Amino acid sequence: MSAWHDARLLNGLANVVFAGSLAACLAAGAWWLSHRPMFTIQSIRVLAEPGHKLKHVEGAAVRDGLGQEAAGNFFHISLDKVRHAFEALPWVRRATVRRVWPNALEVSIEEHRPLALWNDDQLINTFGEIYSVNLDGLEQFYQLPRFNGPTGTERLVAQRHAEFGGQLAALNLRIDRIDLSDRQAWTLHLNDGVRVLLGRDAGSSGAERLGRWVSLHPSVGPQLKERPAIFDLRYANGYSMRMLVHSDGRSTSSTERSTPGAVSTVTNKARP
Repeated sequence: MSAWHDARLLNGLANVVFAGSLAACLAAGAWWLSHRPMFTIQSIRVLAEPGHKLKHVEGAAVRDGLGQEAAGNFFHISLDKVRHAFEALPWVRRATVRRVWPNALEVSIEEHRPLALWNDDQLINTFGEIYSVNLDGLEQFYQLPRFNGPTGTERLVAQRHAEFGGQLAALNLRIDRIDLSDRQAWTLHLNDGVRVLLGRDAGSSGAERLGRWVSLHPSVGPQLKERPAIFDLRYANGYSMRMLVHSDGRSTSSTERSTPGAVSTVTNKARP
C-alpha cells in the first residue's frame, strides 16, 4: 500500500505541519507584540543600593548621559549593556539593573565612597579602587588624606592606611598623607605636622616598627624639650628624631635608640 494511502501516516504529517504552522504563527505574533510601542522603555528609576545613599549620582543627569545604551524595548534591551553604561559613569562603583513591567527599568547603584586622593588627581575608594572624577570646584575632597604611590599599589596603600591608622589612634593621631616610593619605602605625614619614616618592609615590617614607636612614645615624648619634626623608624632596635628648625635659624637634632627594658637618648645641637 502506498504511503499516500496510509491514513495514520498522513494524519501524523498533518499534525506536524499544523504544529509547525501554529508555532510559526505564535512566534510571529509574539515578535509583533513585543515590538509594540507600549513596550518601548519609557522610564528608568535610579535607586541607592540597600544600606547606601546617593550623594553624587542624580537620576535625571544619569539618564540624560546614558544615550542609546538605555534605549530599546522591554523584551530586547540588553541589561548588561545598560549596567556597563551606568558603571562607566564617574561616581558609580556598581549597578544592578532589572526590568519593570511593561516599559521601565530599575537601577540600583552603589556609589564610590572616597577614602583619599590618589596621586593628587584621582580618588581612591574604601575598597582600595581608584576612580576619576572632575575635582574642579570640589574643595571638600582636598580635605581627604592623600595617598601617593606607584601604579598598581593603591589597594596595598589603602590597606596599610587602615593598619597604620589603627595603631596611631592609640596616640590620638591620624594620617594626613602616605607616600610609598618606587623602592617600596613608606613615609607617613601625621595631622600634628610630624613626618614618620618607616622605610621598606625588610627584616621587620613598617607596622612592627610603628607599633614599637607607638608603645615607646608616651614615655619618651614628655622627656623631650623640643618638638620633633621627623621620626625615623628605619632601625632594627629603635628610632631617631629630628627637631623643628627655629625661627632664628638654629636647628636641633636628637637621636633615640630603644632596647628591651631601656631607652637611651643622645642629643646633638647644631648651630649655624
